[in-house]
Amino acid sequence: MGGFVSEESHTGGCLCTAVRYRVEGPLRSVVACHCRQCRKTSGHHVAATNAAARDTAIQSSDDALVWFRSSEAAERGFCGRCGSNLFWRMIDGDRIAIMAGSLDEPTGLTLDRHIYCAFKGDYYAIPEGHETFPESD
Repeated sequence: MGGFVSEESHTGGCLCTAVRYRVEGPLRSVVACHCRQCRKTSGHHVAATNAAARDTAIQSSDDALVWFRSSEAAERGFCGRCGSNLFWRMIDGDRIAIMAGSLDEPTGLTLDRHIYCAFKGDYYAIPEGHETFPESD
């Protein structure tokens, strides 16, 4: 499930540019997550790719990157200056989710599935043509 983009290098960052990152490796196709936590942190659903943590270098001026422990198992990274939602990772995981909208273009990515659809907001519909999962995939 979910393909990987073959380009070797991707960059991105937050709105104010205090946090920048570079991924030297493949990115997974984009997944839309409709869980309550993702909706609360983004104001809608989250669209994210992911990469190997070892392939991801994050630069943060003046310690702008803030990590919030959103559950016992995971934390979310955001810019403490402009509030941009940037990352999600398992505490002991080897991958990092990257918010697709924070990537510099062109990304070469496509959104191919939606997860936690059972928890989606009541104000929108999930478009046809994508795989959907009531919980995780």
